[in-house]
Amino acid sequence: MSTGGREGDGVRTAALAAAALGCFAANSLLCRAALGAARTDPATFTAVRLVSGAVALTALLALGRRRPAGGSWRSALAMFVYAVPFSLAYVRIRAGVGALVLFAFVQATMVGYGVATGARLGLRGWTGAALAIGGLAWLTLPGAGAPDPAGVVLMAVAGIAWGVYSIHGRGAVDPLATTAENFLRAAPLGLLFLAVMARSARADATGLALAAASGAVASGMGYAAWYAVLPALGAARAGTLQLAVPVLAGLGAVGFLGERLTPRLVGAGLAILLGVALSVTQPRRPARGG
Repeated sequence: MSTGGREGDGVRTAALAAAALGCFAANSLLCRAALGAARTDPATFTAVRLVSGAVALTALLALGRRRPAGGSWRSALAMFVYAVPFSLAYVRIRAGVGALVLFAFVQATMVGYGVATGARLGLRGWTGAALAIGGLAWLTLPGAGAPDPAGVVLMAVAGIAWGVYSIHGRGAVDPLATTAENFLRAAPLGLLFLAVMARSARADATGLALAAASGAVASGMGYAAWYAVLPALGAARAGTLQLAVPVLAGLGAVGFLGERLTPRLVGAGLAILLGVALSVTQPRRPARGG
C-alpha cells in the first residue's frame, strides 16, 4: 500500500474513533438534557432509545444487504438492565458525574472478570485499581458537592450491566449485526417497562427527539463507527481511547448544560481516569496452569 493510502486510512481511523467517542459522550448529555429538565420520564426515554437504536442499526445493515444476527436474550437483558438505571440515574445526578461513574464501573467489571478468569494485574494494575477506588470514594463522600447517592448507585448498576454486556459480546463474529439483534430483543423489554410505568409517563416533542437521538445517533451510529474502527485500534489502544469519554461528557456538560466543574469532581475524576489507565493499558498474562 502506498504512503498516501496509509495516511488516508489513518485519517479515516482517527475520524471514526473521534465520532464514536463523541457519540458515547453524547449519550450522557442527551439523557441528562431530557430527564434533568423533566422533558420526559425515564421509562419513555428508555423505550424510545432502545426502539430507535434498533431501527437505526437494522436500517444501516439493510444498506449493505445484511440482517441482524448473532444476538442473544442474555445480552439483550444486560443491555436493558444497563439502559433502565442509566435513565433513572440522570434524573438525580449531573451528566459529568454520571459519565465518570458509568465508565469506572464498566472498566471495573471487565478488569474484575479478567482477574477472576486468571489474568494477572501485577503491581501497576493493582495500584491503578486502588487509585480508581480512592477516586470514587472521594467523589461520593458525604459533604458539599457530593452527588446524590441513589443516583450514583443506579449509575453503578448501569455500568456493571454494560460491562457484562461487553464481556458477552467480545467474541462476536459480526459485532454490528450482533448489536442490532440485541437492540431488537431489548426494545420490547423497554416497551414493557414503559407499559408498567404508564401512569408516570410524560414527554414533550423535545424530550422524544432527545431520546430518539440517543438511540439512533449516539447509540446506533456510535456503535457502528466504533466497530468499524476497532480492528485498526486493537484492544489496548481502544481501552485507552475510551478514557476520553467521561472527559468529553464532562466538558460537554459544562458547555451545553451549564454544569459546574467542582474541585471534587476534577480531583476525583483525574484519580479515577489515571487509575483505570494504569489497569487497562498494562499487559495481562494468564496465570500459570490457567
